[in-house]
Amino acid sequence: MSRIGKNPVTIPSGVNVAVAGQVVTIQGKLGKQSLTLHGEVTAAVENGKVVLKPRSMSKRARALWGTSRALINNGVKGVSAGFTQNLEINGVGYRAQVEGKNLNLQLGFSHDIKYPIPEGIAMKVGEKQTTIAITGSDRQKVGQVAAEIRALRKPEPYKGKGIKYESERIRRKEGKKK
Repeated sequence: MSRIGKNPVTIPSGVNVAVAGQVVTIQGKLGKQSLTLHGEVTAAVENGKVVLKPRSMSKRARALWGTSRALINNGVKGVSAGFTQNLEINGVGYRAQVEGKNLNLQLGFSHDIKYPIPEGIAMKVGEKQTTIAITGSDRQKVGQVAAEIRALRKPEPYKGKGIKYESERIRRKEGKKK
């Protein structure tokens, strides 16, 4: 029995969920998302909640049951409240600016890096140009964009220079001794 899958997804006010066969469409104030469920899981909207059930009790069906419930829950949260991932830039001269549809990053290389902002994602740079807030309705897309930006200059363990997640803690190493 899936502990996550058996809990129904509550639909908040202002969000519409439609189930047509294996396609779940979620629409809210922040956008619209569509999710195709695996064939071993069924979904239905009952009393303002999305209820998922496996077609059989095989191990694969039970695993997909919990996964599908989590994906639908993320979609409902995304179109109603949205997701945010914050990045911090550490290093002398390291900074970021949003210029139109691009994020311009100065990360100590000989050239600036222009990162195109994908559709459905909004970026906001802090006042000191050392923080980036990535927001969107699709949790996977927000996390992927944050990971791609972080990969441009990962934090190094000696001085902590680079781009890191706000909640990330860098394990520091001791430098050379005389």
